[in-house]
Amino acid sequence: MSQSNFSRPGAVDLSSLRKPAGAPGAPGAPAGGGGAAGAYVLEVGEANFQADVIERSLQAPVVVELYSPRSQGSNALGAVLAQLSTEYDGKFLLARIDVDANPQVAQAFGVQAVPTVIAILRGQPVPLFQGVLGEPEVRQYLDQLLTVAVANGITGRAEPVGPVTEAASQEEEAPNPRYEKAENALGAGDLDGAIAAYEELLKETPSDAEAKSGLARVQLVKRTQDVPADVRTRAADNPTDVEAQLLVADVDLMGGHVDDAFARLISTVQATAGDERNTVRLHLLELFEVVGADDDRVIKARRRLMAALF
Repeated sequence: MSQSNFSRPGAVDLSSLRKPAGAPGAPGAPAGGGGAAGAYVLEVGEANFQADVIERSLQAPVVVELYSPRSQGSNALGAVLAQLSTEYDGKFLLARIDVDANPQVAQAFGVQAVPTVIAILRGQPVPLFQGVLGEPEVRQYLDQLLTVAVANGITGRAEPVGPVTEAASQEEEAPNPRYEKAENALGAGDLDGAIAAYEELLKETPSDAEAKSGLARVQLVKRTQDVPADVRTRAADNPTDVEAQLLVADVDLMGGHVDDAFARLISTVQATAGDERNTVRLHLLELFEVVGADDDRVIKARRRLMAALF
């Protein structure tokens, strides 16, 4: 499982993790091991996986961190994820699973190394990444996960499951009220309302990077809601069909195939000219906003775009 292995929900058999209600392991127990704790952090095992991961994932995304207390990398990543779970204030729930104590869970997910992080959306797994990442990289994966969640109609928030630690409380920043209107609209599934709110912010402050990124994400979700079944065939049959190429790139990005989306549009830039080329270029720049300017894939794609243009 690579760090770019982000996709729509795949097939993993989770039925073996369903345990009788009387099995050991108390559902809803706040996490306290590995340096990870907070209002949205749970320690989960085989006994309470169904109640605290599968069922909760119907309302909001559940990020599952498969770790080992013997791994220093696991402890470091757990602290980052716990901090972000507090900052995101219920946009996802963090479920930590000790693979040493719960080998059946690790086997069900095919875990080969720790830490491994996946997400659960409506009971289905979404691979995220493996290994220790820094806070900026983890944040990018979480933002992409939330975009996929909205596209799949998952717009709820997780309920707090434990107290916020003193350290987390001190570090937590108050939500910026500037984006409240857009975030509330997005949380309610009102994509048009969120788009209008972000556009209003950008009229006031055209250089607002967060508003630009938010607008790009919501527009991506809206564009990919109703995708024609034959769009990939159209794109394959006609490399200069700009509409088809843009839509397939959007679908690829939503599925986590970031490099594929960028490569497709750069090829389309090379195959077109004039207004069509500029349309593709601007669309690619918008996808850069979705992924994040500091992402290595964006940096590389920018260089390739410049070479294609000049």
